[in-house]
Amino acid sequence: MSKLNMFNLAGKQVGDFEVSDAVFGIEPNKQVLHDAVVMQQASLRQGTHKVKNRSEVRGGGKKPWRQKGTGRARQGSNRSPQWRGGGVVFGPTPRSYKYNLNRKVRRLAVRSALSDKVLNNKAIILEDFVMDNIRTQDFVKSMEALELSNRTLFVISAEENFEKAYLSMRNIPRVNILSVEGLNVFDILNAETLVMTQEAAKLAGEVLL
Repeated sequence: MSKLNMFNLAGKQVGDFEVSDAVFGIEPNKQVLHDAVVMQQASLRQGTHKVKNRSEVRGGGKKPWRQKGTGRARQGSNRSPQWRGGGVVFGPTPRSYKYNLNRKVRRLAVRSALSDKVLNNKAIILEDFVMDNIRTQDFVKSMEALELSNRTLFVISAEENFEKAYLSMRNIPRVNILSVEGLNVFDILNAETLVMTQEAAKLAGEVLL
């Protein structure tokens, strides 16, 4: 079991917290991390690109000129692909770019991302995520006390009392919050610092094995 420093929202260290080596202490698999990020980014693509083929463009019903005797190449429509304003050959059509990796691979990717943050000292444990009032300025002061940048990912357990803290931080740019169930590789790697509550770290050590 590895130990991470545990702080409260006032920025004071209140002890150490043991995390599972099987989740937070493995050797990060770079290939799996790459595959997981590419999968996520592909799934975000809208896939709404569209061009018209020769059956969809307007016009072209009449043969431009007679078949023989003009000295020009035979043409059946002025909306064929070689004409200006004609249809596009093999152009893009709406499609979905989504695909899935195996469940074991996805879990390995998340464990690799978490372990990468721990390995680079970019992960801390928060005692709890409870605030007395809904006030963004108070949350900003907590972030300053914890020496956190604006690229911070907070991870909580859905069972915790986090509503006031969430309402206090939701307007801060590039500060994100996720539940353990919503953990994903892209958000973990995109954050400069990972902050997990002790409940979330305990739950992650159980469900990501």
